[in-house]
Amino acid sequence: MPTTRTSTSTARKTGHEKMPESKFLDLFMEELKDIYWAEKNLVKALPKMQKAATAEELRECIGNHLEETKEHVSRLEQVFEMLGKKAQTKKCEAMEGLIAEGQELVADTDADSSVRDAGIIISAQKIEHYEISAYGSLRTLASVMGHNDIAKILTQTLVEEKNADSLLTDVAESTVNEEAAAE
Repeated sequence: MPTTRTSTSTARKTGHEKMPESKFLDLFMEELKDIYWAEKNLVKALPKMQKAATAEELRECIGNHLEETKEHVSRLEQVFEMLGKKAQTKKCEAMEGLIAEGQELVADTDADSSVRDAGIIISAQKIEHYEISAYGSLRTLASVMGHNDIAKILTQTLVEEKNADSLLTDVAESTVNEEAAAE
C-alpha cells in the first residue's frame, strides 16, 4: 500500500522549533554535548600549544584558531538555544586523549626545536580531523531532521576546521618539516 507524506513531514524547520523527542535527537544531543566539551577544553589547551611552538608562523596559526575556537563555543551555545536546550557538556574521551597526547609530545621534545613544532602540527591536525568528523556528522544529522539553520551554523564551523587543518599543512610543508628533518 503506498504511503503518503503529510505536509508536516515535509515542512522545513528553521531550527527554532523544539525538535520532537526521539532516539535520533538523543544521539544528536549527545554528540553536541561531546563537541561542546571538546571545544571548551581546546580553549584551555591551545594557548599551551601556542606557547610551546617555536615557529612564528605556527604560533600565529594556533593563535588565530584559538579565536575561532572561542567562536565555535559560542555557536554551539547558539545551537543549544535554538533547540530550546540548556548548553551542557559531556566529557569527550577522544578529545581528552588527543589533548593529553599533544601535551606529552611537548614534554618529550626539546624546547625551541623544529621537531617539537612538527609534533605540535601533527597533534593539532589529529584534533582538527576529529573536529571535522564531529561537525560533519552533526551537520548531517541536523539536515536529516530538517533543521537547516542549525546545519548552516555547523557547516560554518566545519569549513573553519578544514581551513585550520589546511593552514597547518601549509606551515608544515613550507618550513617546519624540512627544518625538523635537519635537526
